[in-house]
Amino acid sequence: MEKPSGEVPKPPRPVKPDGSSGEEPRRRAFGPMTLLLIALFLMGGYLLFDSPSNHGSTVPYQFFFRELEKQNVKSVTFYGEILTGTWKEIPATPPEGFRGNLRPEFNTVLLPPYAEDSELVATLKRSKVETFSAERTTISPLAELAVWLAIPALFLVVMWSMMRRSADPFSGGGMMGSFIRSPARRFEKTDKAVTFDDVAGLKSAKQDLQEVVEFLKTPKRFTRLGAKIPKGVLLLGPPGTGKTLLARATAGEAGVPFFSINGSEFIQMFVGVGATRVRDLFKTARESAPCIVFIDEIDAVGRVRGAGVGGGHDEREQTLNQILSEMDGFQQTDTIIVIAATNRNDVLDPALLRPGRFDRHVTVEKPAREGRLGILKVHTRKVPLADDVDLEAMARATMGYSGAELEKLVNEAAIKAAREDKRKVEMSDFLFAHDLVVMGAPRDEQMDAHEKKLTAWHESGHAVLGWFQHGVDPVHKVSIVPRGRALGVTMFAPEKELYNVGEKQLRARLIMMMGGRAAEKLVFNEYSAGAQDDIDRATRLARKMVASWGMSEKIGPVSFKQSEEHPFLGKEMHSYREFSEETARLIDIEVQKIMQEASEAATRMLNDHRPQLDRLAEALLEHENVEQTQLTEILGPRPLGSDEEPRD
Repeated sequence: MEKPSGEVPKPPRPVKPDGSSGEEPRRRAFGPMTLLLIALFLMGGYLLFDSPSNHGSTVPYQFFFRELEKQNVKSVTFYGEILTGTWKEIPATPPEGFRGNLRPEFNTVLLPPYAEDSELVATLKRSKVETFSAERTTISPLAELAVWLAIPALFLVVMWSMMRRSADPFSGGGMMGSFIRSPARRFEKTDKAVTFDDVAGLKSAKQDLQEVVEFLKTPKRFTRLGAKIPKGVLLLGPPGTGKTLLARATAGEAGVPFFSINGSEFIQMFVGVGATRVRDLFKTARESAPCIVFIDEIDAVGRVRGAGVGGGHDEREQTLNQILSEMDGFQQTDTIIVIAATNRNDVLDPALLRPGRFDRHVTVEKPAREGRLGILKVHTRKVPLADDVDLEAMARATMGYSGAELEKLVNEAAIKAAREDKRKVEMSDFLFAHDLVVMGAPRDEQMDAHEKKLTAWHESGHAVLGWFQHGVDPVHKVSIVPRGRALGVTMFAPEKELYNVGEKQLRARLIMMMGGRAAEKLVFNEYSAGAQDDIDRATRLARKMVASWGMSEKIGPVSFKQSEEHPFLGKEMHSYREFSEETARLIDIEVQKIMQEASEAATRMLNDHRPQLDRLAEALLEHENVEQTQLTEILGPRPLGSDEEPRD
C-alpha cells in the first residue's frame, strides 16, 4: 500500500491589516518588569545573607554555654533570641552531630529560660566578654517581602508574556498557540497517491465513494440543478477492513488536499482545547477547499452525550458539540467533505448521524472470495512467488479474513521463507502462515501422555462429527500441537459464502461442538475441563436460537434479547430485560434441552463411528497433525451432499 507523501509546509506569515510585514519587531531584552524583578532578587539575596543566622557556625546553646564557662568566648552580640559571637580559640571538639569544621564566628538561638536569665549575664561579666545589643529581629522585613513577592511576580510576568504572544495572530505562535492548533496532517496529491485501483474488493463501498469524488471534481455539475453537496460520509465496518485506505483513495481520486486526524487527538486535559482544535481544523480546511477532512475512530469523541459514565459536561462532549456546530455551519458553496471511520457506530450520538451532517453511511464489510483474491494479489505484488502458490485456494481457505489479516498472512509467509533462506515464497509458507494466523504459534511446553491421549480423542470427536454430518463445513486439519491457549484444534474450511443458515445446520454445529466432550466420556469415562470453550460457544448459539431466532416451539417467534450495553461506551449504567422471570426460566429450560439433545446425539453418532474415531486418534498420537487428504484415507470418503444441505 503506497501512502501519499509530503506534508505541506506551513504557509508564509500573514500580512497585518496596516499592510506592514507580519514580522514582529524584536522586543527589548530588558523591560521595566524584568529590571524590577532583578532588583527584588538582589535585595532579597543581600538581606537574607545579612541575617544574623547566616553568620558563622550554628551551634547548640548548651555547647555555647559550656565554652562560655571555659572562658573561650571573646565577644557576643544579642539580636533578640539570636546570639552571635566569636571564639577566643576555635573549640577542638565540635558539638555532637555537627558536620564540617567550626569557624571563628558562631551563632545560636537562646533558649527561653536563658533569654533574660541573670546567670547568663553574670557568666558573661565574670568571663569579661564584650557584650553588644542590636535590633530584636531574626530577619529583615524587607528580605521577607522580597522573597514573597519576587517569585509570584516572576511567574505572573512569564504567563502574561506567553498569553500575549499566543493571543497575537501575527506572532510566532508561542507555547499556547501551538498547543491549541489542530494536529491534523495534510497530504497533497503526488505521483504515488492511493487510488481506487489500489483497493481490492469493496466494490459497493467504492461505488458509493465515487459519487463523492465527482462532487469534489465538478461541484457545479450538481449545484446548478439544486443538488446539495454531502457534508459527511461515515465509513462503518469491523477493524482492518480498509476504511482508512478507502478515505485516502477517495482523496487520491479527487486530487484534493487530504487532512487526516484521529478522534483521540482532539481530547486534552485542559477544558476547551478540543473545541479550539476543531475550530482550527475546519478553518484550515475552508482555506484549502475543495478538500477532504478524515477523522479516524470518531467514536473517541462522538459517543452518546449525557449517558453512561462521565455525564454531560466533560471535555469530550464540548468537542463533539463543536464538531456538530462546524458541520452544520457549512455553506452550500463550501466543497469540503468530512469522512469519518468507526467500528462502533452503535455508540455514536444520534445528532452526529442525522441527515445534514453525515449524509452517507457506507458499510465496509469483510471481503468475499473475489475480494480476498484481489487483496492477496495486491499484497503479493512485490513478493516473489513460487510456481506452486495458488492464491485462489488461499482465498477460499481464508473466509472471514479482513484486509489487514490477509496482509498479515502474506507477510508471515514471506518471513518464514526468508528465515529458511528461500528465493521465493512457496505454498507451504502460506499454509504455515494460515495456521499461525488462525491457531497461533506453537507452544514450547509438552503435554504428558495422558493429556495427549485425552486431547487426541477430544479433537477426533469434533472431526468425526464434522466429517459425517450434513450442514457442517469440511474438516481442513486436525492438530494436537498446543497453540495459544488451546491444547489442540480442529479447523474447518467453508467452501462457499453463507449469508443465512437454517435450524438443521445450527443443530448439526451444536452436535459437532459437543463431539469432543462426548468422545472423552465414551473413551475415558470422564469429562475434562478442556471442553469449557466448546460449551461456552455452544451455549451462546443455543440461547440465540431460543431467544433471538424463534427456533423453540415453547418460546415461539418472539425476541427476548437481554441488554448487554457498556456504560463506558456511552450507554446506560443498568442492564435491563423486557420479559418476566418466568419467561427467563423457560428460556433457560429450552436452552438446556437443546444442549442436552446435542450431547446425546453426539454420543450416539460417535458410537456408530467408533472405529473411525479410534483410527483418527491413533494417527494424531503418531503424527500430531492430520491434513484433509489424510482424513480421507483414515475416515473414508465424506458423504455426498454433507456440505450442501438445502436451507429453509
